[in-house]
Order: sequence, then C-alpha cells, then structure tokens
Amino acid sequence: MSANLSKTSGTNGQAPADGAVTPVDPRLLVRQEGFTGYWSEFGRKLRSGELGSLPVVVGLIIIGLVFQLRDSAFLGAENLSNLFVTAAGTGLIAVGIVFVLILGEIDLSVGSVSGLAAAVFAVLNVNQGMPEWLALVLALLSGAVIGALHGFFFARIGVPAFVVTLAGLLGWNGLMLQVLGSNGTINLDDSGLVAALTNHYFTDISAAYGLATVAVAVFFVVSFRDSRRREAAGVPSRPLSEIVLRTAALAVPAYVVAWLFNQYKGLPLAVVIFLGIVVALDLVLRRTSYGRRVFALGGNVEAARRAGINVPAIRISVFALSGTMAALGGMFLASQINAANQSSGAGSLLMNAIAAAVIGGTSLFGGRGKTWSALLGVLVIQSIASGMALLGIASAVQYMITGAVLLAAVVIDSVSRRTQKTAGRA
Repeated sequence: MSANLSKTSGTNGQAPADGAVTPVDPRLLVRQEGFTGYWSEFGRKLRSGELGSLPVVVGLIIIGLVFQLRDSAFLGAENLSNLFVTAAGTGLIAVGIVFVLILGEIDLSVGSVSGLAAAVFAVLNVNQGMPEWLALVLALLSGAVIGALHGFFFARIGVPAFVVTLAGLLGWNGLMLQVLGSNGTINLDDSGLVAALTNHYFTDISAAYGLATVAVAVFFVVSFRDSRRREAAGVPSRPLSEIVLRTAALAVPAYVVAWLFNQYKGLPLAVVIFLGIVVALDLVLRRTSYGRRVFALGGNVEAARRAGINVPAIRISVFALSGTMAALGGMFLASQINAANQSSGAGSLLMNAIAAAVIGGTSLFGGRGKTWSALLGVLVIQSIASGMALLGIASAVQYMITGAVLLAAVVIDSVSRRTQKTAGRA
C-alpha cells in the first residue's frame, strides 16, 4: 500500500491527474493511523450526521447526574434495580415497535394488544383452570395472530398501517373489557409463573457476575471472529487493540450494574429475559437475510420488490412480531401488579413504547434502527419517571419532560438525515 493513501491509480490503470484526490475508505486510514485515526473517524461521523447512540447515551448520563445531585438515592442499588425491572415490560413492547418503525410504519395497537393478552391469560388460567404455561403460550399466540391480521390488512388489502392499528387500538381494548367481564379485575397467582417474571431474583452473587462475564466474553469472541473473517476477505477490519478497548468499555458498566444488583436482591429475572430478547432480535436484524430484507423495505419498497423480496410476507411477519412482543410485554406489566384489569395497556403505555424506540435512535422515517434503541430509550423514560417520583414532582411535569425529550430525539434524527444527505451518505 502506498504511503500516501489519498492518491491512488485510476480504475483503468491510468495515473490520476495532478492534484486529483480519490476517496479512500476511512476505515483504512483508521487502521494505519491508530488511535489518532479513530478520533478522526469519530469527527467525520459527527460532521456527516452519523450520531448513532451518542445522543441518548449522553442524555442518560446527564439525567443520572441531575437526579443524583438532587437525591442521592437515585443511583442507589434499590432504585436502579427497580428501574430496570419496571422498564422491562414497556421495553419489550418497544422492541417490537423498532421493527415496525424500520419499515417506516407505525403500530398504534400495541397497548391494547398487551392488555388483551393479559386478560386472555388471566381468564384461561384463573377462571378456566388451564395450566399457566399453556395459558401463557396461547396469550402470546393471540398477540401474534392479531399482529398478523393487522399486517394482512396493511400488506394485502392496502389499508394504511396507521388506520389499521388505530382501529385495533379501539377494537382490542373493547374485546379486553369484554373478556374480563363485569368484575373488571382478575387477580393472578402470586406464586405462579407470570408473577415470577418481575418478582423473581437470582440471589446468588455469581449469577449477576456470571451474566456480566458471559456477555463480555461473547462480545469479545464475536468481535474477534468477525474481524478475522473480514481480514481474511481483504476488507477493512477492526484491529485487536480496538476490540480490546471496546470490550473494556462494555465490561466496566456490565460489572458495575452486576455489583449494584447484588447490593439489593440479586439479578432480576426480568432483566435476564429482556436482555436475552434484545440480543436475540438484534442478531436477527443484523446477521440474517430476514433482517436485511426488513431494512431493505424501510429504505425503498420498490427497490426491495424489484430485488425479489416478498414485500407482503415481510410486512405481515413484522406486524406479527410486534403483536407478539406487545403480548409478552403485557405479561410483564400484569406481573408487576399481579392482575389483569380494565386499565391494562391503557394510559401512557403506547406513547412510552413508541417514544422509547424513537428516543433510543430508531428513525421515524424508516430504514434505520436497532433493538438496543428500545433498551436505551426505555431507560431514559423510566429514569425520568423514577427521578421525578423520588423528588415528589407531579406526573404532569414528567409528561412534559418526556415529550420534550421525544421532540429533541426526532429533531436530532431529522437534522442527522439531512446532514447525511448533504454529505452524500443517505
């Protein structure tokens, strides 16, 4: 490789004209310049609008510092453990929303679907005496079927997703009230499977530290193998020094959180399930042909169709996934109050789930997003709610602040997209 990477021979073997500069993959410069190159690459991404998760991470740090200065209990073990557990239900619903938003669509029915799934489970298990595991499976299947039905009307009939899911928001909420009956509330078994979702903790300290160790080790191995495959293929890859640095950056918060969990009750089962689903669906999005098809549809539907992608099937499957995640999230929310009632899935749940996905970095314009967006976004929302509760501030102020954060996230997304277009990267 020439010492001057910015000047290369032309594509036809001819030398470039004097003063001509051909573009070079910036990752090649990073590999040659070391950490100086990393800093240059970071600056280039900021200038071109590729912000990634930086805004939400900075936001979380600011939120944590502000509330900690106002009340030292905010970053305490008990509050943070409860924060993570409470965030799991809404976060799982937000994960399904991420897939829909990547398509460039919206699902307004997830709140009602989550409430209906909780009602179906309660009636089957408590009123009909069905085993918990079977009632849980049927409740999740009900969410999947409802989501697929929404997708069918959208993908096959051509009804806008906004209208279909808005009708679902009303219709499934009505069906939930009908299923619950005149009493309106069905209490769940406080020692049962669903109750354990948010109330079970792994008290052995090795559980939290073990999960942190596994997460860090898997991250390193996957990153190292991916780098070696890219190097063998002759394409830009991350050097070992960067992989080690990124692994260390993950290890520090992972072990700190594990230590905090062990200071309270231990590792919450809700956190294990939530993180497991986020990781699994992240692999689906980034490592499978199905995930690439979802992104392709979000980028350009007509181009995806001409590339041979079955557009209706992908759309239906995404809405079915959204319905399934809404049902699962509904189980976690029912576990928190140990009941299914007329308020299940109501209130600000829908807006919080959508806001979590958007605040976390998923684009409302389609074609960009990660399941990790749901995790980061719901932590922002739940951190605001938790901090407000500690300070005794009215919920009205919480709604205003959450709305302002959501608006800021959308503005950043819009500016980022415009900057990327200007830089020729969108």
